[in-house]
Amino acid sequence: MVEFDEFGPEKIFQVYNPKVGMVGFVVIDSLALGPGKGGIRLTPTVSIEEVSRLARAMTWKNSLADLPFGGAKAGIIANPKEITEKKKFEIIQAFSEAIKPICPSLYIAGPDMNTTEKEMEVFAKANGSNNSATGKPKTMNGLPHELGSTGFGVYHSTIIGIRHKGLQKDSSIAIEGFGNVGEFVAKFLTENGYNVVAVSDSKGVIYNDKGLNFKKLKDIKDKTGSVINYPEGKKFSSNEIINLKTDILITAAIPDLIKSNDVNKLKFKMIVEGSNIPTTPNIEELLHKKNILVIPDFVANAGGVISSYVEYTGGTEKTMFNIVEEKIKKNTELVLKNSEKQNKKPRDAAQEIAEKRVRKKCKICK
Repeated sequence: MVEFDEFGPEKIFQVYNPKVGMVGFVVIDSLALGPGKGGIRLTPTVSIEEVSRLARAMTWKNSLADLPFGGAKAGIIANPKEITEKKKFEIIQAFSEAIKPICPSLYIAGPDMNTTEKEMEVFAKANGSNNSATGKPKTMNGLPHELGSTGFGVYHSTIIGIRHKGLQKDSSIAIEGFGNVGEFVAKFLTENGYNVVAVSDSKGVIYNDKGLNFKKLKDIKDKTGSVINYPEGKKFSSNEIINLKTDILITAAIPDLIKSNDVNKLKFKMIVEGSNIPTTPNIEELLHKKNILVIPDFVANAGGVISSYVEYTGGTEKTMFNIVEEKIKKNTELVLKNSEKQNKKPRDAAQEIAEKRVRKKCKICK
């Protein structure tokens, strides 16, 4: 069930096209700071409740990143493994046409799970406005998320967290997920001399306490479809990633990864939420009491939406990387400093900053 409060959600749109079998929805959580910005998630299990939670995360993410966007998210119910690319594009096109009355005036789309620059091209062309979506191909003057903006931001947030926590550069790092976020986090970390010892994907986990070679790992993933075919290391099932004894866990894929009965088993000193809603605020509170530093999703993974803003305003790739680094570093430092100073978990410190900015311009808030 969707939870409503003084901030929103302000609007929920449900759309359906029986001819192509498109079932979708848009949740606009807040328009206080500007049009709602958030990606389109395409999975067989996506729900309005899940999208509502993600839209709220976008409200805080955009606010904390100090962007003129509100919070929103979209979902399309479809299984990409059971449909052709042509069928997928038909569904995206139908969805874009169905929400044209609110896009881009109230909602601006972007990539998310199972949607990429290709889908954003289809979406924008069906809408008729380049401003209807970000993360478009370079041929449409876009800054596709495949450039790694989110992973680049998570990388910088992780480095700030390592320094804040007093960890060393050779601290062991596990990355949950090797997609658009996890792959780039692994790339930037290993290229800069950090010690990535474990990576997971939907097929399993590969772990090597001496460290993983990124280039070899990517080649194997591209050729075989899974990181578990990396030749040197131990293999585990995907959910075992949270049971490893590494210093740092970076989440980069599925929501609700860490559940309440996992808390006492975790051995990490720091968790960086590169994925959206990898756990709940209540569980983060328990982790905080265990002295596990958790850098929240809307702080760590805001690189994608910062990139979206740069694209929306006509900026270049170089400008994008510079702004992502600057904002992520500044925001992570501010949140961790306030968290320590106020003796509260980082999410609470971050939310206090974000709420203050939204409330200042909110017309519907109490």
